[in-house]
Amino acid sequence: MPTLAAPPRFMHAPLAALFTRHFGTAPSAVAELRAHGSDRKLFRLRGPAGRSAVGVASPDLGENAAFIGFSRHFRAAGLPVPEIYAEDPAAGIYLEEDLGDVTLFDLLQREHGASAEAPSATVAVYEQAVRLLARFQIQASRGLDYRLCHPHGAFDRRSMMWDLNYFKYYFLRLAKVPFHEQRLENDFETLCAFLLQAPADFFLYRDFQSRNIMVRDGKPWFIDYQGGRRGALPYDLASLLLDAKANLPFGFRDQLKETYLAAASEFTAIDRARFEESFRGFSLIRLMQAMGAYGYRGFYEGKAHFLQSVPYAIRNLEHLLADDGLPVPLPELGEALRRLVASTRLRAIAPAAVPLTVRIESFSYRGGYPADTSGHGGGFVFDCRALPNPGRETAFLAQTGRDAPVVEWLRQHEEVERFLEQARRLLEPVLAAYNERRFTHLSVAFGCTGGQHRSVYCAEAMARLLSGRPGIAVELHHREQASWPRLPAAGAP
Repeated sequence: MPTLAAPPRFMHAPLAALFTRHFGTAPSAVAELRAHGSDRKLFRLRGPAGRSAVGVASPDLGENAAFIGFSRHFRAAGLPVPEIYAEDPAAGIYLEEDLGDVTLFDLLQREHGASAEAPSATVAVYEQAVRLLARFQIQASRGLDYRLCHPHGAFDRRSMMWDLNYFKYYFLRLAKVPFHEQRLENDFETLCAFLLQAPADFFLYRDFQSRNIMVRDGKPWFIDYQGGRRGALPYDLASLLLDAKANLPFGFRDQLKETYLAAASEFTAIDRARFEESFRGFSLIRLMQAMGAYGYRGFYEGKAHFLQSVPYAIRNLEHLLADDGLPVPLPELGEALRRLVASTRLRAIAPAAVPLTVRIESFSYRGGYPADTSGHGGGFVFDCRALPNPGRETAFLAQTGRDAPVVEWLRQHEEVERFLEQARRLLEPVLAAYNERRFTHLSVAFGCTGGQHRSVYCAEAMARLLSGRPGIAVELHHREQASWPRLPAAGAP
């Protein structure tokens, strides 16, 4: 949590008194901490002998009671949440354990940068986080006092409609995206009816995202679950995977989903097909809720930094629409979302643009063309089968286009380098145009007979050519890697 200037004394005096009563000594230093998207006041209070606590002051007594009560329950269940040291409910203040300044989002940004690959140092923390999410939702839900929930006890129809109208009035309306009011309301009702079919007797964390996960000693610790309520399992996972500015690689999101489902299956029976179907719907409503928040804070309150998340949210929405479309027929909502995704103005609304992700892939034509996951419905496919084939050489049968002998063999053939140069020249104007128009994804695929030598070499070479360019993040994927090495079919070109 970033530290601000020293606060005026009247703001933190009651917290200092509470610290003194609990620790038996007055704090020697008090610093205000930034509370992202919250009206609470947070302070770090330090005393002698390394004692430290975070003090919270909020006039919302119901929210305070929910956080304190949930914290004690989760801690008793063995979950990594801050200890509550002391509280003064009437004054709206309490002291909690100081978990440091590093959030999972901070860790991700340090190591991720413009890369489209999952950063290795954060993979383990994310995997721990989704495993622990299953415990929060299922195991720790048992015996939880849901009377503490604030401001609402369940993610029910009323709660869903609040979120949907939040999106309608604070994002669609303020972003000037046209829609038909009654038809949109009809779609909202249809979406709610679909979501309410999912089993919902679990703890819904509500704001499970990287800024609410602290990292201490390489392990995740959890905060900001005071808005928790009863609900369905997919919502919180969608919150983490669709976390806008975290901008997680889509392949890594799928990996985390599998990790989560394996963990959740240890505590309750999971119908995976039904979960996947529900997950699309809860991903949609979570995206709309988040965009409503960006619109409220950014358009309405004039806090421009919230608008920096909009291009990332559009990218997530674009991917969701491409990945099997909407979960149920929602004609008016679908049309509004497509207008939103197509808006160059909204993509360029923030000074920090989403990098253009260029997904470079090798594949075998035996398995058909590669699937598009970008939402754009296409890209470039280069056919490498006319190039000299190292797969015809016995010495290379157990090697791939990444092995040095194969690489050297291909480099000796002038037509291979000429082919790559022609491909690069085709890509250059498209890369420039996509960056200018704030597009978020371009797919580039290289195919050959077996997906092992020529296509792999060309994909690796193109990835090197494009890596490190400003505004471009490169993803590299070899579709047939699991089946390497493989013998080519007799007579194949």
